[in-house]
Amino acid sequence: MDFVVNDKIILELKAVEKFEPIHQAQLLTYLKLSNRQLGLLINFNVPLLKQGIKRIANNYQTSASSAPLR
Repeated sequence: MDFVVNDKIILELKAVEKFEPIHQAQLLTYLKLSNRQLGLLINFNVPLLKQGIKRIANNYQTSASSAPLR
C-alpha cells in the first residue's frame, strides 16, 4: 500500500507497461485487509496520466436511489 488519502482511499502506484490482473488483486487485497472501500491503481508509464488510472471498489453497494425500478 503506497498511500492512504483521508483514511479512505488507497493509492497503489505503478510504473509498468500495462496493468496485469495481479496489480488489481493486490489493491483489492489491501482494500479488504484495511476494511476500506475505494482504491486507485495509478500507472505512471503512460503518455497521459488519466490513461493510467483504474478505480477499484471493495464491497460496492448501489444506493437505493440508483436501484432499478420494478
